[in-house]
Amino acid sequence: MENLLRPLIVVGGSVVLTLVIGWATDFLLRKADERHHDTPLWGLLRRGRIPYQLVLFAALLRGSYDEAQLLESRREGIGQALTLVLIGSTAWLVIRIASAIVETSYSRYAHARAHRDPARVRRVRTQVTLIMRVVSAIVGVVAAASMLLTFPAFRAAGASLLASAGILGIVAGVAAQSTLSNMFAGFQIAFGDMVRIGDTVVVDGEWGTVEEITLTFLTVRTWDERRITMPVSYFTSKPFENWSRGTPQMTGTVFWHVDHTAPVDDMREKLRDILRECPAWDGRAYDLSVTDTTPNTMQVRALVTAKDADDIWTVRVTVRERMVRWLTDEHPYALPRVNTADAATPPAASRNGHRPSQDGVPPQRRFHGSSRPER
Repeated sequence: MENLLRPLIVVGGSVVLTLVIGWATDFLLRKADERHHDTPLWGLLRRGRIPYQLVLFAALLRGSYDEAQLLESRREGIGQALTLVLIGSTAWLVIRIASAIVETSYSRYAHARAHRDPARVRRVRTQVTLIMRVVSAIVGVVAAASMLLTFPAFRAAGASLLASAGILGIVAGVAAQSTLSNMFAGFQIAFGDMVRIGDTVVVDGEWGTVEEITLTFLTVRTWDERRITMPVSYFTSKPFENWSRGTPQMTGTVFWHVDHTAPVDDMREKLRDILRECPAWDGRAYDLSVTDTTPNTMQVRALVTAKDADDIWTVRVTVRERMVRWLTDEHPYALPRVNTADAATPPAASRNGHRPSQDGVPPQRRFHGSSRPER
C-alpha cells in the first residue's frame, strides 16, 4: 500500500501545487491588470502562465522524485528528462517575460509620441522587434547548450570542442558569408534608420509597406496584398525609394492630355472645388499648369498634397476621375480628338496664273469623255 500511495502523493502533490500556485499567480496578475489599465505589463505577463506552470511542475517533481521511489531502474533517465524540461520551460518563460517588458516600454513610448513624431515611433518599433529576436536567439542558444551539458558525453568532449572552436569558426564564417552579411545588414537597417516597419517604399518597381524586418530578410506588403520577401542586404547595396523617411507629408501629380481649346482657368477652379470635397487632401497646397504641348494636345499637370502616401494616392485618383468626368459633361470639346478628315489643299496660284479648281486640278488640264485638250 505504501508503494502505491507514495508515488501518488509525490506526483499528485506536484500537480496540485502547480495548479494552485499557477491559478493564484494568474489571479493576482488579472487583478493588477484590472486596476492599472494604462499599464499592459500585467496582461502581457499572463501569456507566460503555461511555461510558468511547466517550470513549477518540473522543479517540484525533480526535487521530490527520489521520495516517490518509482521506477528505480530508470531514475537517472527520468531525472535527466525532467532537467531538460526544466531548462526548456525556463528559457520559454524568460523570453515571455522579456517580451512583456519590452512591449510595455514600447507601448508607453508610442502612446506618448504617436502624434508628435510617428517616424521616430516606427524606428523604435523596428529596433525593438530586432532586439527581441536577438534576445530570443541568445536565450535559445544558451538553453540548448545547457541541455547538452547535462549529458556526460558532451561534457567530456567539451575540451576538444573548445580546442577546435577557432578552426570551426573560420570554416563556418566562410560557409555562412551571405548569412552573416544579411545579419549585419539587419543591424545596420535597425539602428541606421534606413527603413522601418510601416514605411512606404518602392523596390524593383513595386509600391508597398514594410510589414516585417528580421535579421536576414524583409517583407514588403504591396497594395494588392502580395508579399515580397527580400534579403536585408538589398537595402544596403541598392537604391530604393522610401516615401516615409523624414516627414510623411507628400506632394503628388496628376496629368491630363486635353485639346488646345480646353478652359485652363475653369479647370483650375474645378480642381480647387474637387480638393475641398476630398477628405484626403490636407489643405496645404495645390496648383494647375500647362506643362507641355504637342501638335494635337496640350499637357496639363495638377499638384496636390496629402499627409501621407496612402492619402496622396486617394487624392490623385479622385482628382483624375472627377476632372475627366467634369470635362466630359461640361466641356466635351476640351477632350483630345483625332482628326480623320483629309487635309484641304491650300489656295495657291499655278504657274500660268490660273487658280486651281475645287478638286485641285487646273481647268486647262480637265477633260471629259474622249475629248482631249487642244495642243
